[in-house]
Amino acid sequence: MSTLLVTGASGQLGQLVLSHLKATNGHKVIAATRDPSKLSDSGFEARAADFDKPDTLKAAFEGVDRLLLISTDSIDEKGKRLRQHTAAITAAKAAGVKHIIYTSLPNPVPESALTLAPDHYGTEQAIIGSGLDYTILRNNWYTQNLLDGLAQALSSGQWFTATAGGKVAYVTREDCAATAAAVLLNPPAPRAIYELTGPEALSYADIARIATEVTGKPIDLIEISDEQLHGGLTQAGLPGFVADMLVSFEKAVRQNELSAVTDAVKTLTGHNPVSARDSLAQALKA
Repeated sequence: MSTLLVTGASGQLGQLVLSHLKATNGHKVIAATRDPSKLSDSGFEARAADFDKPDTLKAAFEGVDRLLLISTDSIDEKGKRLRQHTAAITAAKAAGVKHIIYTSLPNPVPESALTLAPDHYGTEQAIIGSGLDYTILRNNWYTQNLLDGLAQALSSGQWFTATAGGKVAYVTREDCAATAAAVLLNPPAPRAIYELTGPEALSYADIARIATEVTGKPIDLIEISDEQLHGGLTQAGLPGFVADMLVSFEKAVRQNELSAVTDAVKTLTGHNPVSARDSLAQALKA
């Protein structure tokens, strides 16, 4: 029997991973989060793991064989998330963890347009350099991330974008959770990296057409510059670092950094990923 631990277990992805592990037989599952009281009804042992308090992490990871390190949401301060992840990797090695599974993003190279890339690149390098076995899951952009923008576009009839027709191989958060759970239960290889995507790459124009087909409401796609997009986002009240991140995403889309399609979800879970078309249609109908 192996002992498995999920960090960030009270978050959206973490909770979905736990739901896939509930039927697990033969393994002990530990749910870790900053505030274990949030997981009191999870059905799993809950442990405190505060990435901002590195001295608490070794105890949290004691006795764990495989650890799912879900990337934190600390993007408001440059380098903070990388410090958190590095502390977790150091603690995992000290605690005797044998295998780390990490949620990254596609091709997080230093020259990526994405402001999120440096933290993921640094974390991947720290994991690879740790000497531990690892599975790095590079989750593409979640289909669910489209919903807020689509709601506004359907309401106004206009969708402002700087993507210039670039495409994204959107994947659902649920498929990423199912894949992470499957790897936790049965790592496919001692050291491997997988790019998790949906079954097709779609442009904003494709997404707009899907939304119109489902709702009957037309959307006029309006191309603007990065500077205009950033101004609109900050004018709408988004913090500067969030606006920076969203503009960098659209630039990465424009440069086709997120367009590659893989079969990794099916390879690791045995089922085909849900398409963005089906996921969005279901959400928009609801």
